[in-house]
Amino acid sequence: MTDAPNPIEDYAFLSDMESAALISLDGSVDWLCWPRFDSASCFCSILHDESAGRWSIRPSDNVQTIERRYRGDSLVLETTFVCESGTVSLIDCLVVEDAAFPDTKRSDLPEHLFVRLVEGIEGEVAMIMDYRPRFDYGSIVPWFRNHDGIIEAVGGRDALDLSSPVELEVADSAVRAEFTVRAGQQVPFLVSYHPSHKASPAVEPHRSMALIERTEEFWTDWADTYSHEGPWRNEVMRSLLVLKGLTYAPTGGVVAAPTTSLPEQLGGPRNWDYRYCWLRDSTFTLDALLDYGYTDSAAAWRDWLLRAVAGDPEDMQIMYGVLGERRLHEYELPLNGYAGSRPVRVGNAAHMQFQLDVYGEVMDSFHSARRAGFETPDHAWEIEKTIVEHVCARWTDPDDGIWEVRSGPQHFVHSKVMAWVAVDRGIKAMEMFGAKGPLDRWRQTRKEIHADVMAQGVDHDAQRFKRAYDSSELDASLLMLPFVGFVRADDEVMRNTIEAIERDLVIDGFVHRYRTEEVDDGLPPGEGTFLMCSFWLVDCLVLLGRQDEAEAMFERLVATSNDLYLLSEQYDPRTGRLLGNFPQAFSHVALVTSAAAISSVGEARSMRRGGT
Repeated sequence: MTDAPNPIEDYAFLSDMESAALISLDGSVDWLCWPRFDSASCFCSILHDESAGRWSIRPSDNVQTIERRYRGDSLVLETTFVCESGTVSLIDCLVVEDAAFPDTKRSDLPEHLFVRLVEGIEGEVAMIMDYRPRFDYGSIVPWFRNHDGIIEAVGGRDALDLSSPVELEVADSAVRAEFTVRAGQQVPFLVSYHPSHKASPAVEPHRSMALIERTEEFWTDWADTYSHEGPWRNEVMRSLLVLKGLTYAPTGGVVAAPTTSLPEQLGGPRNWDYRYCWLRDSTFTLDALLDYGYTDSAAAWRDWLLRAVAGDPEDMQIMYGVLGERRLHEYELPLNGYAGSRPVRVGNAAHMQFQLDVYGEVMDSFHSARRAGFETPDHAWEIEKTIVEHVCARWTDPDDGIWEVRSGPQHFVHSKVMAWVAVDRGIKAMEMFGAKGPLDRWRQTRKEIHADVMAQGVDHDAQRFKRAYDSSELDASLLMLPFVGFVRADDEVMRNTIEAIERDLVIDGFVHRYRTEEVDDGLPPGEGTFLMCSFWLVDCLVLLGRQDEAEAMFERLVATSNDLYLLSEQYDPRTGRLLGNFPQAFSHVALVTSAAAISSVGEARSMRRGGT
């Protein structure tokens, strides 16, 4: 196993709501995909080494301390280096001008622009800028040319333009600059993306601070909708900003994470591409946005969902590209992987799986939208009816489940319950909102599914739910059952299930999905604890009235975030390391959802998720 470039928790996240960058604590851009979240990278050292591309700006002096923060409630990053000779600040910003302000689009700006501004605070500091773009996940070394002071890097279909007032030297397929910054001075670097066959508007470096301020203004204005000043205000606000940052602005789709193949176990094979839009995320994301007043963002996500699932429900996938693309072919890259974790994957073969639960999550999203007062177009109800009819026909089939196992279909209890949810929410549309459909037949199917789960999905000796009909193992997805209204949390079987999960799946204070050494999921055993599952346990403790325990666990969970309140998918409590793709939408959705459950906001949330 090779050394990782930096711990995952050392990274910051930037977004222009079409693409995203990860920046290390020491000022290196180690991941950036342009022009979309799922495009091939131009900086990819996080999955290999600097030969796969990076962009570093750092002091050449001895650095004594490094501190960083987001500027207010924004995704503008400020990193401060304290050196023996002085102090400098590095401000990083993916400009959101075009994506955020489509009605006032500035034709003189590139569609994608990265601004990095070095500002002298005290004394004077010698700096080094090292710029090594490598296109297509490091496989294309570009050629560089200087035209009118702008360094253009071209490789295949992609091109980047670098400009700065300092002297830029091209050598060994890289661009370097050495310069000194004194107190009060500002030295900007701007990189813009454009297709190699098109020209890109040039941006004068002196506009850098104005672009940073405009971007900060956008994020701050969006954040102002949230006015809560509770004990976890910073964590919740940052999570909401992450969800906004993971939104592909042109369509409203929300990607699960901006990265691929950050490992769930260091050195292991559980490395997946999460730069796509999962239907399963729909309910959780929409509810989180609605809970905190972000109705416009929730509406955009609902509209994306309607477009994505249009068509025959038999053809509905569990995930799509940001524009609704259906072909997400999975292949492996010849990279070392993060900390030697291979394979490095692009695409996701799980998009071909049959996962019964997604129909329930989609129908639950539409129900939440109705409850929030969203107008439902006529064609939307027609889509919903075909989804429910499809579930009525297929709920008895085995599926690959919420965890997308690669060991073959099973009769997962969580999947059956979500089939029940799909039918139940269709019934609610008729009972509560006057929609027209086969009410009596759907009620009968709902009753049959419930009876089947209680008969075959319960370990009757232990009087608790089990992972699958033919498996008595536990699964953290069972914690979802009371949230969707299938059973009350204080029902004896459900209470026993929660307590069994606490005994058997909580290790070092955090929840595992299941015991990978005992359950065949098609992969070698070993992974971190799932943060989302741990937040689900918090919600269950709230429902059981165990408020103090819920708050203590919530505090333990939010403490796993890095200094910028960012969470990945998993956490290793023994090493204190974040694992998996980063930042992870599901983890941040779960955080704001649990914060709502603990607070009075949770009352409205429980009613909506329960289907009433």
